[in-house]
Amino acid sequence: MSAFFDLTGKVAIVTGASRGIGAAIAVALAGAGAQVVVSSRKQENVEAVAAQIRAAGGTATAVAAHTGDAAAIAALVSTAVETYGGIDIVVNNAATNPHFGSLLTAEESHWDKTFEVNVKGYMRLIQACVPSMQARGGGKIINMASIAGKIPQPGMGVYCVTKAGVIMMTEVLAAELAPLNIQVNAIAPGFVKTKFSAAIWSDDALNAATLAAIPQQRMAEPEEIAGIALYLASPASSFTTGATFLVDGGQAIGSHLYRAK
Repeated sequence: MSAFFDLTGKVAIVTGASRGIGAAIAVALAGAGAQVVVSSRKQENVEAVAAQIRAAGGTATAVAAHTGDAAAIAALVSTAVETYGGIDIVVNNAATNPHFGSLLTAEESHWDKTFEVNVKGYMRLIQACVPSMQARGGGKIINMASIAGKIPQPGMGVYCVTKAGVIMMTEVLAAELAPLNIQVNAIAPGFVKTKFSAAIWSDDALNAATLAAIPQQRMAEPEEIAGIALYLASPASSFTTGATFLVDGGQAIGSHLYRAK
């Protein structure tokens, strides 16, 4: 592997890593040599991903933690530091979307839960990890945003607002943490075929409408998001910070371009 993408000796925490995008990123980072702390809400689910990494010759530890719980985040970071000596890479991937419908019909509880996990949860983990990154001479923070943070998605208003918040959080932190040699970037996937998006791809009408807006005419597989995460976690991105990378099959440029062919 090129030294640009070599993560040997680096320690990474990946949240929301029990399946889908988070699991794919955890596997990719471990494959590049990182020691990975795999985290999600249920221990048995993240242990399965950690076991997969170890079976392939990588190093991984599974830690159950809810990013909406400040004490759980503190324990997650403590475990990573105690087990591997510090933290170099954070991938904030955990997310929730309890409301589907008009923004005006969202209840206070929907707003509270979505912000607690999608925005405050990210910030909690970053705050807890920066001291270790600083002590180790720098680090990489990767926040999972979404095309929904750039382009409004029908029925997903609260989620869209939180993901727009993640993009701005990324930009602010990139400026604030640059003097510490910590790069902060975001990935904004389009539609990815995961359990999280099952309500769309399992409904024929919704799926057809979604694919019509994507020039590549398909959803991504989780592994197709892992490549950009590896770049952002690696030395290759040493002069990249404050950026949001769309990985959307061309959705943001508009389906009209596809239809015009």
